[in-house]
Amino acid sequence: MADVVNASRQNGQTTTNSRPLLEVNDLKMHFPIRKGFFRRVVGHVKAVDGVSFTINQGDTFGLVGESGCGKSTTGRCIMRLLDPTDGEIIYHGTRGEGAHIEQLSGQEMRPFRRNMQIMFQDPYASLNPRMTLKHIVGEPLVINNICRGKELEDRVAQLLRSVGLSPEHMNRYPHAFSGGQRQRIGLARALALNPEFIVADEPVSALDVSVQAQVLNLIEDLQEQFGLTYLFIAHNMSVIKHVCDHVAVMYVGRIVEVAETKELFANPLHPYTEALLSAIPKPDPRAKRSRILLEGDVPNPANPPSGCYFHPRCSYAKDICAQESPALQEVQPGHLAACHFAGELHLMSAS
Repeated sequence: MADVVNASRQNGQTTTNSRPLLEVNDLKMHFPIRKGFFRRVVGHVKAVDGVSFTINQGDTFGLVGESGCGKSTTGRCIMRLLDPTDGEIIYHGTRGEGAHIEQLSGQEMRPFRRNMQIMFQDPYASLNPRMTLKHIVGEPLVINNICRGKELEDRVAQLLRSVGLSPEHMNRYPHAFSGGQRQRIGLARALALNPEFIVADEPVSALDVSVQAQVLNLIEDLQEQFGLTYLFIAHNMSVIKHVCDHVAVMYVGRIVEVAETKELFANPLHPYTEALLSAIPKPDPRAKRSRILLEGDVPNPANPPSGCYFHPRCSYAKDICAQESPALQEVQPGHLAACHFAGELHLMSAS
């Protein structure tokens, strides 16, 4: 997978042969199901089941899919907020010094946590209501013994300005701010240690549409200003199209398609991607689009179907789909799909 996703955007232009910042190989996160008095393990919820992708420096890599498909779990495993069941998470850094994140102890992870930060989905639950902005944003600086006193206050003021907030409000508590402002506070906290990689876990899904645009534009501006690399997790394809350079589509813990954003929207190769693209609203109310309504429910990750996980809901499915699980393969240059008939089907694009 290291050579598949091999382009990034710099100053609005696409450059090839960028160095990988993060590699994820066959990542698995299986949660045990325990029952009975002795709490014996009777099964596993396969929240993430063999996910692989590469994120290059300066790239915004989108991870998209329905709720419960394993997007956030993937991000938390990368940050080691969860200990993965299996697989590799290789963090190269800007100097190319690789480290297997999944093998590091808590103490060994500390230097990497300065370079890897996360923005959480819920701006109301991710901020301590008993702490002021000064303490919320400045806490990473204090914990890492970077600065204190007047220097800390100046640094917090600088961070608040960078995300469009007034330093005069640093002594206020989170309840005094709107959802969009709280998400800006979370972004300021993530930027406190000058990271090079940020996991943005659905950072705008809890915000009003008008505020979403402001936060998305801010995220893009900060990327250019600080040279950031993002893993952008979302379920909204319109948001993915706006901010991401590359996209991986997830379904029940597996990646079913990976491509550059423009390529994926113009030429989807997996029926699930086609269904997601058909749900994007048209800006012109007079325009008509054939909406693909998937029948049935999302499979249970504790008991997934045989073969292709998507086949019970796929209108193109044939016998082989229920019998053999398709591998994620490069169907076109830089465009991967996990479908037995990828390249043969004539799927509807987002246009």
